[in-house]
Parts: sequence; C-alpha cells; structure tokens
Amino acid sequence: MSLLKTMIKHTAGGQEASAGCETPLLPPQPPQPAIYVSTGLDIHEIEDARDWPEDMEIDGTLCRRLSPEYFAWLRSRMVTAQTAHKAGKLPEDAWNTLRQRFNAMQELSIREFCKEHLQEVLQSFSPKNYQPPALRPESQKKPVEVPRKDWIYPGNQAWKCKQPVTSQAVAKVDAIREEAMAKGWSEARLFQNQGRFRFPCGEDYGLVCFVDGDQEIGEVTERSIEIIHGPKSGRPSTLRFYNPDVPQPWMKKVED
Repeated sequence: MSLLKTMIKHTAGGQEASAGCETPLLPPQPPQPAIYVSTGLDIHEIEDARDWPEDMEIDGTLCRRLSPEYFAWLRSRMVTAQTAHKAGKLPEDAWNTLRQRFNAMQELSIREFCKEHLQEVLQSFSPKNYQPPALRPESQKKPVEVPRKDWIYPGNQAWKCKQPVTSQAVAKVDAIREEAMAKGWSEARLFQNQGRFRFPCGEDYGLVCFVDGDQEIGEVTERSIEIIHGPKSGRPSTLRFYNPDVPQPWMKKVED
C-alpha cells in the first residue's frame, strides 16, 4: 500500500470515529424553590427562582427572598407595630391582619432555617444597619419572568367598578403602609381600587389610585396623606388625600 493510500485510510477512519462521538449533554439543573416576602408580609412561594435577584417585584409589590436576616428585620417592624397598637395608634383589625401574616411567615422561616439559627441571628441583629428591599438598576434591566396579574383589592370580592393601577403606584403606597396603618389608616383606604361608582366618584377608592406617574407621597398624618405632583419639575403642587374614617375639621357632629 502506498504512503498516500495509507494516509487516506487513517484519515478517513479518524473522521468516522469522530463522527460517531457526541458531546455529552449536561444533566438538567434541579429547580431551586424560594420564598419571597413583601414588607407588608405577603408571602410568595416560588417553585424555581434560579435566576431571580434578591429583591423582586411580584404582583405589583416589592418583595425580598426570605433569609434569617430579612426575618429579623420584619420582626423588628412587627415590634414597632405592636407598640403602636398598644398606644392606640394602630386599629385592632389592622394589628390582627399583620399578626396573622407574620405568624405564617414565622412558621415558614422556622421550617427553612430552624429555630435555633433564627435565634442566633436575632441576638446580633441591628435594624439600623440593615438595608431594606429596593429595586436596584441592575435588577430593573433584567426581564421580569414573574407571572403578572392586574392589581385588585379586595381580592376576594368583585365590585361594580374597578380602576387600573400600576405596580409603581402599589410600591409607593407599600413603602408608607406601616407608618399609615400605625396612624389609623386601614389597608382598604390605602390599596382599594374597586368601587360602587366609576372612578373617582365616591369614597371607595384608596390612595393607590391617585399616586401614578410623577406623583409622590409626602407627609402622612392621621387625617390626610400628601400627594405631591411633579416634585422634580421645579413647580410642584400638593394635594391631600383625606381619611374619611376619622373626624375632619369640616365635619360637624349631628346631635339626635
């Protein structure tokens, strides 16, 4: 056999062997379940959160992946709410709602991290040094893969009229939820977007329906919450969203 034929034979044989080889496929990665909790103690159990950031907007509400440190921070907020309740600044219904949500979150935390580890974190935890949940620029650029649904409050009822609200508006109100409820505001007065009459008629619609776009929330008092229009425009204007559940200066008591 000539040298040329020998080379052709060996080259062809190597090509056939290479053609029969396939690159092995990596086994599929198992799902990574996670629990996300909002500052208002709404719980979301996610089946697969492999590519999710620590802070994520879910159903229009800013949430953080549950961890021992986040549990400790939420617990510190509950202590503040309890103090407000004992001082008569947080209504009984609002306190009971927060307490039920916290108890459910606490059970999940114990299941995930064990009671002993949580107690160790609580002993050394400082709320002042903890950075609360926030949407950061890098997480905003990532495509959101969260199943989205329209905001609806109350979620267990269907009223005649509904006003659409954005996730940004919900996030603004959620940021002052604890302060407002400590001053006597009900959750419905903050988040309700259903009513008996078409928006904005009637008193059914909550603050969340009025703070879209460049409107920001200012001072929160028992009687009213400031809504600042165009705070960065150089000529901002301020309106007030009043709480109809408490006495207002223009209301006069009618004697029987």
